[in-house]
Amino acid sequence: MKRNLLFSPGLFLTCIAAAVAQSGPSPVANAAPSGQAPVSYASVTQLNGLLSQIEAISKTTQTDLGKLRIEKWKASGPEKKEALGNVDSIQRNLQGALPEIITQLRNAPEDVSASFKLYRNLDALYDVLNNVAELAGAYGSKDDLQSVSNDISSFEGTRKQLAERIENLSSSKEAELTRLRTELKSLQAKVEAEPPKKIVVDDTEPAKKPAPKKKAAPKKPADTTKPATGTTNPPAQQPQSQPPKPQ
Repeated sequence: MKRNLLFSPGLFLTCIAAAVAQSGPSPVANAAPSGQAPVSYASVTQLNGLLSQIEAISKTTQTDLGKLRIEKWKASGPEKKEALGNVDSIQRNLQGALPEIITQLRNAPEDVSASFKLYRNLDALYDVLNNVAELAGAYGSKDDLQSVSNDISSFEGTRKQLAERIENLSSSKEAELTRLRTELKSLQAKVEAEPPKKIVVDDTEPAKKPAPKKKAAPKKPADTTKPATGTTNPPAQQPQSQPPKPQ
C-alpha cells in the first residue's frame, strides 16, 4: 500500500517550530486551562468529534488484531515473529500512548504541539498497520487482510482530518502573531515620536536660617515696701524736752 504525504514542507516546519517553542521549561506551556486563550465552541466541537472517532477506530482495530491467526499463516518463522511483534506494538500503543495523547489534547484543544504529537502517533500506527496488512495479504486469509485494510483506511481518514485542523490552527496563530507584531511596532513608533519629558531635580539644600534669639524676660523691680532680710531700722529719735525758761 502506498502512503500519501499529507503535510506540506512549510506546514511541517511550522509545526516543528511550534512544538519546540512549547516544549521548553516555560510555565505557560504546562499552565492550567485558566491561563490559556479562550477556544471557540466550533473548534472544541470539531476536535471532540475527531477524538471520538479516533477512539472508536482504536477499539475496532484492537478487536480486529485480536482475531488474527498469525500462527496459521503460511509464512516463515521470522515473518510470523515480525507480524506478532507489530501487532503487540500496535496494541500497546492503542491502550497506553494514544489515550494519554488524546487526554492532553482535550485539555488544550488548540495546542499545536499536542495536535502534532497526535498526528505523529497516528502516522506511526499507519506505518505498522500497513506492514501487518502486507504480511496478511501475502500469507494470511482474505478476512485477515480485509479487517486490517479497513482499519488502515479509518486511520488514514482521521489522520487527514487532523492534518487539515493543524494547518488551520497554524494559519490562525500566524495571523494572530502578525497582528500582535503590527500593534507592537505601532506602539514603539508612538513612543519614539513623543519627546522625552525632562524632570528637573533640585538636590541643593537651602541655607538654614539662624534660629531667632529669645528675648530675655524683663526683671521685676525690687519691692521696697518690705525691709531687707537681716537688717533693722534704727529707732526714731524722740525730740528732747527743753527746761522752761525763768521768768
